[in-house]
Amino acid sequence: MWHLPVELIDLRFLLLTSLTILIGARGAVKVPRFNTYVTTSDTFIFLAILLYGGAAGILLAAADGLSSGARVVKKPRTILFNSAVMACSTFLTVKSLDLIFGIPTSLVHQSFSRVLIAVCVMALAQYFSNTGLVALGMSFKYNQPFGQMWSKNYLWSSITYFAGAGAAYFIASNIGTIGLFAIFVATLMIAILYFTYFRYLEEIRATAAQAEQSERERAEAERSRAETERERAEQAERHVKELNNYITEQERISGALEETKEHFRHAAFHDPLTGLPNRAMFTELLKAEVDSKHRHSDLFAVLFLDLDRFKNINDSLGHTHGYLLLIAFAQRLERILRPTDTLARFGGDEFAILLTGISDSNDAMRVAQRVQDDLTLPFVLEKSSSFTTASIGIALSTSGYEKPEDILRDADTAMYRAKENGKARYEMFDAGMHARAVSRLQMESDLRQAVEQKQFCIHYQPILALESGRLAGFEALIRWNHPKEGLISPTEFIPVAEETGLIVAIGQWVLEEACTAVNGWHQISPTHRALSLSVNLSGRQVSQPDLVDQVKRALGKSKLNPHCLKLEITESVVMENAETATVMFKQLRALGVQLSIDDFGTGYSSLSYLHRFPVNYLKVDRSFVSRMTETEDNAEIVRTIVTLARNLGMEVIAEGIETEAQNEQLKALGCQYGQGYLFSRPVVTAEVLTILERERERGAEIVLSETANQEEGVLASVYQM
Repeated sequence: MWHLPVELIDLRFLLLTSLTILIGARGAVKVPRFNTYVTTSDTFIFLAILLYGGAAGILLAAADGLSSGARVVKKPRTILFNSAVMACSTFLTVKSLDLIFGIPTSLVHQSFSRVLIAVCVMALAQYFSNTGLVALGMSFKYNQPFGQMWSKNYLWSSITYFAGAGAAYFIASNIGTIGLFAIFVATLMIAILYFTYFRYLEEIRATAAQAEQSERERAEAERSRAETERERAEQAERHVKELNNYITEQERISGALEETKEHFRHAAFHDPLTGLPNRAMFTELLKAEVDSKHRHSDLFAVLFLDLDRFKNINDSLGHTHGYLLLIAFAQRLERILRPTDTLARFGGDEFAILLTGISDSNDAMRVAQRVQDDLTLPFVLEKSSSFTTASIGIALSTSGYEKPEDILRDADTAMYRAKENGKARYEMFDAGMHARAVSRLQMESDLRQAVEQKQFCIHYQPILALESGRLAGFEALIRWNHPKEGLISPTEFIPVAEETGLIVAIGQWVLEEACTAVNGWHQISPTHRALSLSVNLSGRQVSQPDLVDQVKRALGKSKLNPHCLKLEITESVVMENAETATVMFKQLRALGVQLSIDDFGTGYSSLSYLHRFPVNYLKVDRSFVSRMTETEDNAEIVRTIVTLARNLGMEVIAEGIETEAQNEQLKALGCQYGQGYLFSRPVVTAEVLTILERERERGAEIVLSETANQEEGVLASVYQM
């Protein structure tokens, strides 16, 4: 302030100060993936140095630091630090100009070559001093090396200083000719550039967000998504071309904008999380490989990878942990591959590898096996260890592909086959897989139509009390009456319904229809009112937040006694999220509904959780029942389950009873209930009514027999008296 030439203060200086505080300090655009902002403040500070000298520039920088600091934070210490950094860095810039070129205000009237050098020195001095001081402060604050902090956050931002210095020189050199109008024209140009850049960043962010949200779909949906990705890539290319045209029109600043263009080109073809090539770039590289295949005989292969149960990791450990795992997974794959191979992330937990110049299919399988072997080691993230596996599909170029989408489709199909066969494995694509995929797609289409037209029916399998042989209830089992294929087993269409989410609507229909039917049977005779109904719940149904409301709705609509409804949930589904299952079980038990763990012994139950579940029944899987009579070990497994259930206050239902020997052995072990072909296959409603009539007649005979026995006992007592 002491050295400020007061006599030079005029309307232009006041206007310049106002623009710096109101526009330069208030408007900032954050550069994606860098801890820096693009502002117009430096342009006005450089202009003050060239027009009014170093003291004016330093004071203006200090004022800009106060204003911009107050905009971001409220802590006085931070605001003062920001102002001090601006003042000190501008001071170093002014001293650099004084030392090399003399008084800064004389630069405007010197030769163009000397001015060009001076503008570059001014930009570099301000860039290194400003970013260096800030990086030094941040390295002390976060206890990180200065070089790492500076290169990570400020290496790229040099172009903003060159652009600002160039703009300042343009204004200073023309202000003598057109006066204040030069400032207004330059301000308008800066504003247009600023808001154009801001709008472009918004479009890039929107494109990245859309790409991140896209999810893996089935075979048909995969082709649609590939088309969408190509359109995005083309749109990004159009943006780059538009940017090229704009750069051509703005030749004062062409060098700086060329670097910006390369940055956005990189963003358009790379995954923002891992830095790997994205689907668009991978597809282009694959297209080039497909085209070159017609000119030489070298083989190439595509590996499609999908992490197994990645959703469970996100749900249990959080999305941040999931992101770290994806980054670590990508880095581990890069170490496995050759420099000539290409690794890409398609989004979510999907990755792809392009292997070029391979000899045969064995080379591709060796890479897949290396990936599987490497995943046996844990990932150490945030001081905790995580494990994951991957399902891998492989497609070779020997099939004569004409389009990259086709080989990607087949690799994806093989990946799904790997998941179906148990996950944590790889599968090589063959023609049969494609035929099965087409058939599966047709089934999905037919299944959607079946849901709309209610082409389903319910069969009921009797459940008996083993000791008395009396009917205890029924299990509802769905069947699909296909208009062309006839009756389709649930083992064929239930997996498709699970994957597509159609199982939720199907399961609700089964629940409501079966509850209504059983309540009707209760009304036929008093002997039937204790009959229970067992209904299976799928994993998708259990994950629905409104499951309890769905059960309430079915009970209310059918008027069925809640105590007569048994909901069966497989052991593996229960243990996937034991904490959530515990809460949901308690809510269902509060309704009066009975609960049963299905296929018990085939999953991975933890005894520490089992006693916490409010479960009424354990259902022994048919695989144990069928082998009971083979060896004593198999019978001991069933005995252990029965003992465990008894100790936990539960009852046991055995399924798949097919022989009298199995029946007698289960009764001897203390198993309370059973079902299987020995007693009855699943039957339609008309046959259920026949079974109920037989049961009613049998009950009447038992009552008569018990009455006769009681009368004989009374006569015997009288005779003895």
